[in-house]
Amino acid sequence: MNIEEYISSGILESYILGLASPEEAGILECVMKNSAEVRTAYEEAQKTMEDLATAQAVMPPKDLETKIWAKIQEEQATANIKPLISGKPETESGEITQKIYPNKAINWQKYAVAASVLFLMSIAGNLFWINDISKNKKEIAQLQTQKKSQDLALKTSQEKLAILSNPNIITVPLKGVEKHPDSKAMVYWDSNSKDVYLNAENLPEAPEGMQYQLWALVDGKPVSAGMYSSDKNTKEILANIPKAQAFAITLEKQGGSTAPTMENMFVIGNI
Repeated sequence: MNIEEYISSGILESYILGLASPEEAGILECVMKNSAEVRTAYEEAQKTMEDLATAQAVMPPKDLETKIWAKIQEEQATANIKPLISGKPETESGEITQKIYPNKAINWQKYAVAASVLFLMSIAGNLFWINDISKNKKEIAQLQTQKKSQDLALKTSQEKLAILSNPNIITVPLKGVEKHPDSKAMVYWDSNSKDVYLNAENLPEAPEGMQYQLWALVDGKPVSAGMYSSDKNTKEILANIPKAQAFAITLEKQGGSTAPTMENMFVIGNI
């Protein structure tokens, strides 16, 4: 695996999210020490995720802080603060006055309430944060899946383009027979290598247990040119046919037949 494949494998995102195994994490850390390209890609991926987390941040309800402070003020208002009377010293006129001192003891109840409220705020904040992180992880996983699908589609398109742009390719259109007038297919025959490719996207989906089979008409006799499946569409060689006068497709049992079932012919076309 080269550096580009390693970077696009998803290991950087797994490492940042804490999903990588200890072995994967150790390998990545070693690679980053020795590869500036991987280190740069890691930093870019980290920034991308931070930007995504910021963009998708979930704020607590606006009235949460108001409710919390209202609760604190309510507890403070109902707290029972008992004054202490120090004594009754006489004034110069002989009158006795009372000197009342405020309670110097720490009102632990008030602080306990405040601490409890702050603790609840912390829990609420953590719940929002955990929910946000979970959502971001799902979105990142979806983006990774979409990227892999797009990469696969691009690779397939490039493979098809390489075949179709080959100047040695002979295009043979196959038209539907009387029983299947709407069916169509296209054979691409390399006149140099004699390799045969098939695009059969315009054929009905084969029933369960059945499969389309391509035939080449060689000197008046049908010769099997391979079994069609959607994963082979245009991009994979079905067969190598040195010479042919026509091509046709029939619907056969899964795995193919040694001779075409003529009543199950769907399309045919001459070269």
